[in-house]
Amino acid sequence: MKDPYAILGVSKSASADEIRRAYRKLAKELHPDARPGDKAAEDRFKEVGQAFKILSDQESRAKFDRGEIDAEGNERAAYHFRSRPGGPAGQRGPSGRFEDISDLFSDLFSDFGQGGGRGSGPGSHPGMGPRPIKGRDLKAGVTVSFEESMRGGKRRVGLTGGRTVEVTIPAGVESGQVLRLRGQGEAGAQGGPAGDCLIEVAIRPHQFFRRDGADIRLDLPITLKEALFGGAVRAPTVDGPVEVRVPAGANSGAQLRLRGKGAPKPGGGHGDQIIKLIIDVPMNDPALESFIEDWRPPAGYDPRKRFTP
Repeated sequence: MKDPYAILGVSKSASADEIRRAYRKLAKELHPDARPGDKAAEDRFKEVGQAFKILSDQESRAKFDRGEIDAEGNERAAYHFRSRPGGPAGQRGPSGRFEDISDLFSDLFSDFGQGGGRGSGPGSHPGMGPRPIKGRDLKAGVTVSFEESMRGGKRRVGLTGGRTVEVTIPAGVESGQVLRLRGQGEAGAQGGPAGDCLIEVAIRPHQFFRRDGADIRLDLPITLKEALFGGAVRAPTVDGPVEVRVPAGANSGAQLRLRGKGAPKPGGGHGDQIIKLIIDVPMNDPALESFIEDWRPPAGYDPRKRFTP
């Protein structure tokens, strides 16, 4: 697997916000619901999700940067070969270098859970009993609706082997976020703990809502009369429709802000809903066409004036 920094297109010094923004952009472009049937995009979407999983967690990112885990989150075999300058290869003394070739192989095999001649068998330490081995983590995914990602809830997710687990979807969850169910992975060996279950969340695109961090964006069509004279109109929110007031003389692109109507924030509270007004002109309206045909703009009016050099 590629370098997670390269997959997200960020530098190794990128901040958490830069990583999050890069992930959101790619996840939106590559989401299977946005590009149905595109196998290459689906594979890339999974790559992006795995890269974000590594880099979004401070501990796993630090481990990757130190070379302790690979780009898939698996621990690397940590063995190092050093020899005393001027001495035979494979020796280690009090300074930490090999003195006997058997010590080298003992250390090497112990990294893979084997005694290498000094322990008592697989998974043992030299001179000690079997070493507990943690079970393997299991990975799965769950797709939820936009509304469910706002409210939260519980879902049952199928795992390999026919087993299912109950997953609590936290309110405000974001697409690509990984939920960890501790102890729900494969059983450990030799008294070791069970692994974890990692559930990656995908959110189906909504018909008209768009997520922007903790804010929710909506394009709201209004009539020409509502734009000219203003007035109260109904607008949808994730909590149900509300009445908003359009200011007189509003143009397409003008924005209204509904405070507290956005997504739940991890630390408490909610973001806002931002409504962009879009003037909708009806087609084949003889009365409007007749009025516009006789209408003359006021002197000096030029909607494209800013483009004039």
